[in-house]
Amino acid sequence: MPLLLPVTPENLAKAAATLREGGLVAFPTETVYGLGADAANDQAVARIFEAKGRPSFNPLISHVADIEAAERIAIFDGRARKLAQQFWPGPLTLVLPRRPEGRVSLLATAGLDTLAVRIPNHPAALELLRAFHGPVAAPSANPSGKLSPTRADHVVLGLGKKAQLVLDGGPCQVGLESTVLSLTQETPCLLRPGGISLEALKELLGPVEVAAEGGAIQSPGQMESHYAPHAKLRLNAIQVKSGEALLGFGPTAPVGCLNLSPAGDLIEAAAHLFAYLRELDQPGVDVIVVMPIPRHGLGLAINDRLRRAAADR
Repeated sequence: MPLLLPVTPENLAKAAATLREGGLVAFPTETVYGLGADAANDQAVARIFEAKGRPSFNPLISHVADIEAAERIAIFDGRARKLAQQFWPGPLTLVLPRRPEGRVSLLATAGLDTLAVRIPNHPAALELLRAFHGPVAAPSANPSGKLSPTRADHVVLGLGKKAQLVLDGGPCQVGLESTVLSLTQETPCLLRPGGISLEALKELLGPVEVAAEGGAIQSPGQMESHYAPHAKLRLNAIQVKSGEALLGFGPTAPVGCLNLSPAGDLIEAAAHLFAYLRELDQPGVDVIVVMPIPRHGLGLAINDRLRRAAADR
């Protein structure tokens, strides 16, 4: 079983150290318990998807301690600052343009140029974020598709040993995931309803659109979109033709190609996926050829993302 610890200064320091070492820490927020990892560490973020058994790489929310930390990873406009002043700390996640220098893993953003960020309104979460000194990527701390956890024992029951440490901060106050609002277009768009009502958002901002089901993935809670490179993708292939680039996997990949994991490690492959696709997606490359990826564990999510990226568009 994971370490189940009460919230004390010593245990918060231990949790921050676990995050710095690339481990997973479950911690309380006002909404639900989150399963946190260093948002700048590709392999740590990959472990979140492995622990939750997620069949797809949805974007993850980056949690920060203050507005200054949020502005280091995302680009704010006047609307974003107004919302942050009104609702942060609190159950509102903003989807904003990602700062390229912000050091958040491309896996955490699902390869997109946008980033989901919020400041949680829970003393233990804020103390952990201050002790860690960086953004923490954290979806709900439960197996994918199961009920979100609002108590520490829910986390232990659902995830078992997959979280190295669980901070027990008691029951969550809101018990509902955060509202997710995109500010990447002229009219704000509600991507996921949650702890802040649509009416409260409209009162502050004016018109707010509501995302249609099946639209493009921009945030947690949406299941139907994808990052797609400019080049076309050809999957489960080995032979490379003129104008094509090979994305390898495993020890049988040709020497010299960009290899998701020479050892055939699916965690390593997931950590490299979006960065390597971007690296190969260059002028003169018409097709990215992807070697077969095993269809188990994180391989299911890798294949799902590749399938979406390869779809006609």
